[in-house]
Amino acid sequence: MAGRGRSLRTCATLLLMGLLAACANNQPQPQPQRQPSTASGGNVPASRSDGSEPRSERGNPPFYDVLGKRYHVLPSSSGYVARGVASWYGRDFHGLATSSGETYNMNAMTAAHTTLPLPTWVEVTNLVNGKRVVVKVNDRGPFVDNRLIDLSYAAATQLDMVRTGTTRVEVRAIPAPGAAPRPDAAVVAAAGTVASPQPAVGAASAPVQNMFVQVGAFSQQDNAEKLAARLRASGFANPTVVSEPDQRRMHRVWLGPIRDSQEFDALNARLRAIGVSGSRLVVDNTP
Repeated sequence: MAGRGRSLRTCATLLLMGLLAACANNQPQPQPQRQPSTASGGNVPASRSDGSEPRSERGNPPFYDVLGKRYHVLPSSSGYVARGVASWYGRDFHGLATSSGETYNMNAMTAAHTTLPLPTWVEVTNLVNGKRVVVKVNDRGPFVDNRLIDLSYAAATQLDMVRTGTTRVEVRAIPAPGAAPRPDAAVVAAAGTVASPQPAVGAASAPVQNMFVQVGAFSQQDNAEKLAARLRASGFANPTVVSEPDQRRMHRVWLGPIRDSQEFDALNARLRAIGVSGSRLVVDNTP
């Protein structure tokens, strides 16, 4: 891969990991240890009625921002078909955490995509030579040059595209291994664009998610309470201090819940007006 593409993807990956992991404070923090990847084997969760795996707990916010661009995660992969440019990533990311929390293994059949739910299984066809592979999408990216999908080294090798670095492909969502076929309606996107899937009849919808704006996170509860008091004095409704009973015992200041990306942007604008920056979207799936 070109050095520029690799450095940009590294930057974008770090930004997205910070967004989805809810850092310990307003500065980027090291990522916690992840569970071993199931991409190259191991137990695969039971599939849903539409042939998809249950969504990963991480990596599936309704939307996220990377390098000044906003991406909206699709509610379903059902019926997804798109054509565009594929690239690949390898040794520089081997052993690091993916957006879903799995560990990236360059020798496993996996891929990164900006908007497909994690995980999604896809069939990727090299439109130059006709070779095909099936990969598990468990990461976010690529965030450069209007590329459609970023493949692992192993997948790129089987598609015979390692030497060229990129190739034109068709990406088609398929049922998870062992799942019954689903009656998808094919939706083909133009080159470099993302398809709008048509959910199959009876397909499971995305889980209900409560979205909040995390304004800050602190190891000392007093600091969190001071920020919450400052927000109340500035007219923000119901800032909440959420204390998490984990090993780090972090105290996070949340605003919300919010309805959509427009409300997220409006709150961020108000926060910047009072000199508060570094806020981020967090998702709470607690019923």
